[in-house]
Amino acid sequence: MQRTPSDCHSGLDLDGTSVHPPKAVTHSHLGTFRSDHHHRSSAVTIQLSHNPNTIQLSHNPNIMPPNAPPLGQTDASRWRLRVSDGGRHVWHYLRDDAECKAWPQSIEDKYWLGLPTELPQQPAAKTPLDAATNGLNFYRHLQSNDGHWAGEYGGPMFLLPGIIIGMYVTKTPIPEEWKIEVARYLWNRADKADGGWGIHIEGCSTVFGTALNYTVLRIVGVPADHPMMVKARGTLHKLGGAAGIPSWGKLWLAILNCYEWEGMNPIPPELWLLPDWMPIHPWRWWIHTRMVYIPMGYLWGRRFKAPLDPLIESLRQELYVQPYESINWPAQRGNIAQVDVFFPHTKTLKALMGIVGAYDNCHIPPLRRAGIKRAYELLVLEDENTSYQCLGPVNKMLNYIARWDVEGHDSHAMRMHREKLKDFMWIGAEGMMMTGTNGSQLWDTSFIAQAMVDSGLAAAAENRELTKKLLHWLDECQIRDNPRHHASCYRFATKGAWPFSTKEQGYVVSDCTGEGLKAVIMLQENVPYLGKPVSRERMHDAVDLLLTMQNPGGGFASYETINGPGLLELINPAEVFGDIMTEYAYPECTTSVVTALLKFTKIDDYRQHDIAKTVQSATQYILKAQRDDGSWFGSWAICFTYATMFAVESLSLAGNTYDNSDAVRRACDFLASKQMDDGGWGETYKSCETGVYTPAAKSQVVQTAWVVITLLHAKYPHTDRIKKAVRVIMDRQLPDGSWAQEQIEGIFNRNCTYLEGAESVPSAISYPNYKFSFTIWALGKAARELEWN
Repeated sequence: MQRTPSDCHSGLDLDGTSVHPPKAVTHSHLGTFRSDHHHRSSAVTIQLSHNPNTIQLSHNPNIMPPNAPPLGQTDASRWRLRVSDGGRHVWHYLRDDAECKAWPQSIEDKYWLGLPTELPQQPAAKTPLDAATNGLNFYRHLQSNDGHWAGEYGGPMFLLPGIIIGMYVTKTPIPEEWKIEVARYLWNRADKADGGWGIHIEGCSTVFGTALNYTVLRIVGVPADHPMMVKARGTLHKLGGAAGIPSWGKLWLAILNCYEWEGMNPIPPELWLLPDWMPIHPWRWWIHTRMVYIPMGYLWGRRFKAPLDPLIESLRQELYVQPYESINWPAQRGNIAQVDVFFPHTKTLKALMGIVGAYDNCHIPPLRRAGIKRAYELLVLEDENTSYQCLGPVNKMLNYIARWDVEGHDSHAMRMHREKLKDFMWIGAEGMMMTGTNGSQLWDTSFIAQAMVDSGLAAAAENRELTKKLLHWLDECQIRDNPRHHASCYRFATKGAWPFSTKEQGYVVSDCTGEGLKAVIMLQENVPYLGKPVSRERMHDAVDLLLTMQNPGGGFASYETINGPGLLELINPAEVFGDIMTEYAYPECTTSVVTALLKFTKIDDYRQHDIAKTVQSATQYILKAQRDDGSWFGSWAICFTYATMFAVESLSLAGNTYDNSDAVRRACDFLASKQMDDGGWGETYKSCETGVYTPAAKSQVVQTAWVVITLLHAKYPHTDRIKKAVRVIMDRQLPDGSWAQEQIEGIFNRNCTYLEGAESVPSAISYPNYKFSFTIWALGKAARELEWN
């Protein structure tokens, strides 16, 4: 009988009970290193064994050239992506030929691994509709079997350290194929000039990125005397060493026992014992901040640290520019390398840390124990509410360590946590990375759904099966209930929501709910053969939820309403992230909600009066958020082109066009002024740092598509400009119908939010599916709305 994918060995057994650290290196007073890792060379290849459940490693320095990845690479033809449970993504490495034959590699697998897809060339596109059709003909092969589109969601360089350090300190074996591919990814993503790493893949080297990723490489088995490590360590030392790492880095190194807890500003878990009405209570913080603070407070309160072993002792010498034992740790609390400081500590925070530090020196043990207990209770609720996916990878790995600290290796919680670790590891052409959440499944899928309807491709007979699967997945993805621990863990309601990634992860996001609702409405109302699996009652649930998410100023925030005062930013302790202490309203979130509500009113009269009031005040917010130059600043992608697209779409649905609306006209004129000589648009993440539009060296197909969509929504009269941009998208299309990956598209964690008179560092993040959904959308919409000869 032929085996199914679920019968095949994944090679990812994370349930072992021990992990063997690499041997240490010795530290000389001259700063050179002698490696005891002579059994580990820069060339490692995976060979088949007679036992299909094992991997044999061949360490032969003569197999690969000196510029090869430090641990070699795995056989890409043996990787398989398995999609299950409403969109879970788990990569499996198959270890023998029988497994590979039983589970053939799909085109989807090959594409994301960077292997040739062997798809045929498409007929040459003569019109935008031809190009859109060619694009979808390629993209259909990337649709997962359950109906959604999977994809890489990488970019930040501070995520991998969390899972690798977390697995190491909890003695969770790291699969050999992970070690090899993690090392290859970091090798590929090291700065070509100095060998370091930044906060994201396009950023300059920082202490944060370099110290943590250097540590990752040592844990996975790269010797300290490898040329790659010597170069990276030299850069780290030039930057002052790991003593100047930002607060999040101090925490990870303290957990690993490569930094002392005395060198960290306090993270008192006792704050969870404050009355809920207090403005400083953590429940009022932005959800990503508070969900990370919960396990941070637990681990800080416990002073958790891994036991010393030879690798940790060696890292203590490798990461610093002076002997570890001689470091004055309390003096390091405010020591942040200049290259990492984007949001300096305020005087208010410094004063508060002084008070909290004094309290910590004479803290009340029963109160500390109560705070630790409350923090642990909250992180347990988070695990259970999200089926151990957690809000994101940072709090997941901190929760993982905390649960191991209390429950050990073999509890049900730890088994569930280990299983869901796999969801965050993505293998691509450059190696293995950790994703920004467990994926961007709903987000990406909702856009291609709208693109197919707007272009007319959803109704085409050849796309019937694809479209049915797409709507089925959207139907299944809607969250039908509130969290189990809704009231007791400060969670916003979720009944009726669509999430960013999967229903299992279970968080409402305002714009994801808006885009999910729009996608369902557009499919069900415009494609007759689909039927209407999402009932009006369930749409009502989504509308009810969205109406509760509006803030007094008319705008919509991301995960919930704004619950804390803006003054909380004065106590932001994260030097590399800004505007993270409370929720904020965003033009993109607001416009997604407005467009969803307006589309809903065209098919249903449910709560019409409430919707009208909400849309009116939200539109006023959108107009106030417009900048003097006519643009909108984007906090979730790059940057002005992105936010302006959303804003103009929402205004256009209310009847505003270039001819009758000053706001729309100024927006279009702003975009027109940024058109590049070839007819396209290109903007870099530097726009997010400076708050000033920063053109890319060349136009980008994704941003060009965003502007084409914007101008079409606005009924921009100068159609020659639009047609020139459409031609850019068509000319960049590859013969098989796809588009090449260009610069990074997204922004994560809102740390790019621009502050007048200050710069900020964006944590850029990849949305590689954008180059399909928005290009197809722009081409199809242009084909339907413009005259073409």
